[in-house]
Amino acid sequence: METAARTADLVFRPATAGDVPVLVALIESAYRGDDSRAGWTTEADLLEGQRTDPAGVLAVVTHAESQLLVAEREGEPIACCHIEHRGSHAYFGMFAVRPTAQGGGLGKAVMAEAERVARDEWGVREMHMTVIRQRAELIAWYERRGYRRTGKMSPFPYGDERFGIPQRADLEFELLVKELA
Repeated sequence: METAARTADLVFRPATAGDVPVLVALIESAYRGDDSRAGWTTEADLLEGQRTDPAGVLAVVTHAESQLLVAEREGEPIACCHIEHRGSHAYFGMFAVRPTAQGGGLGKAVMAEAERVARDEWGVREMHMTVIRQRAELIAWYERRGYRRTGKMSPFPYGDERFGIPQRADLEFELLVKELA
């Protein structure tokens, strides 16, 4: 019941341009730097530098076929994710939960709402995402939520510091897919 109590008070809404600074800070805190080490989703050992920037988040917020979904508790954004309608499927990304709030069911609730929007409002049957292949613990978490590994890899954008500064030479993304019933 503790998890239900922690997620029952969530309010979901689409982000607006005014949310961009707060959401950039939230996303950065979940993935990069020492703050990210308070949670388990950190990429700090794989990548340095930024995870995103205001222009990138604004582009997602204003794109006609996408939504940056914000989860708030008591009016404060504590999690978010990007969902984009791509014809027969939706893409899931930019998933961030405040590091100190991780591990209590919040991520599951955000993911469930994103899947509901994609299925019920957009009518898609699949959710796709790409995850850094080396993130075994994170991939296992997605697999427990019904995502399957496809073995389809795409390269990490080495040399484009908008996505971070790689600390390894072997980074790549794997496509994960979930059927939305």
